[in-house]
Amino acid sequence: MPRILGVDIPGEKRIDVSLRYLYGIGPVNSLEILEKAGIDPGVRAKDLSDDQVSQIAHAIQDGQYVVEGDLRREIGMNLKRLQSIKSYRGFRHIRGLPVRGQRTSTNARTRKGPRKTVGVQRNPKAKSGIH
Repeated sequence: MPRILGVDIPGEKRIDVSLRYLYGIGPVNSLEILEKAGIDPGVRAKDLSDDQVSQIAHAIQDGQYVVEGDLRREIGMNLKRLQSIKSYRGFRHIRGLPVRGQRTSTNARTRKGPRKTVGVQRNPKAKSGIH
């Protein structure tokens, strides 16, 4: 199981797929990185030599890709900025509601979570219809 930039990538998968386990690297960036490093995308990750793994790591760092901790920090800072300036999007993030204009009267369960049924509270001192 090779380790690139502090992340264990699965050894049984092709290297172009395994690189996607790094946060911030998708299919297109994965192929670009392998092209810069001069490595065949079809080879399995476990079959890479230490030299090839270091070539991939250098290609990621030299290509100015923002990955893992730096990218998570940057996204977190963007959300904090939206919340601190009290923008509409910031409020939606704070309240856990959809941010990009989706309807909320129905659906939006991914953001809102499971339904919370609101029951009727009966007053125990209320007169019942029975005499």
